[in-house]
Amino acid sequence: MPTLTTGEIAPDFDLTGADGNKYTLREARAGGPVLLVFFKVSCPTCQFTLPFIERLHQQTAAAAGRVLGISQDGEEESRRFAQKFGLSFPLLIDEKPYAVSKQYRLKFVPTLFLIAPDGQIQATCDGFSKPDLTEMQGYLSSRLALPPQPLFRSDERVPQYKPG
Repeated sequence: MPTLTTGEIAPDFDLTGADGNKYTLREARAGGPVLLVFFKVSCPTCQFTLPFIERLHQQTAAAAGRVLGISQDGEEESRRFAQKFGLSFPLLIDEKPYAVSKQYRLKFVPTLFLIAPDGQIQATCDGFSKPDLTEMQGYLSSRLALPPQPLFRSDERVPQYKPG
């Protein structure tokens, strides 16, 4: 089956974060749109992508934007990954056999899902896609009434796409 896509309803989940707290998608959506980022610590494209997700998190957090990382690795590995890449958004642990990843029918990591407060998937992205991240940033900025800010700096060499 293909990965969940735009227009479908995102399955709810109940996961424990690397911080020990419990998280559900239902509770996260209550505050506004949610960006889910499925990743693996050892994935080079994930390592490249997640610092940009952190920038997006920093731009939207004060206005109730919610970013949740969903790690396919253990708690300790995920905490080290967050520290190494400067991530401050919650990292939830989807342990083997990856029940939540299976619900979302993942094929690759990273995979991103932008979810509206009503649960409908607004956008998806496999791997790193500069246009898709820019679109997701625009959606979040619009819904959260934030002024547009650059996600990518002019001094950075950022490819349009990097497969997962």
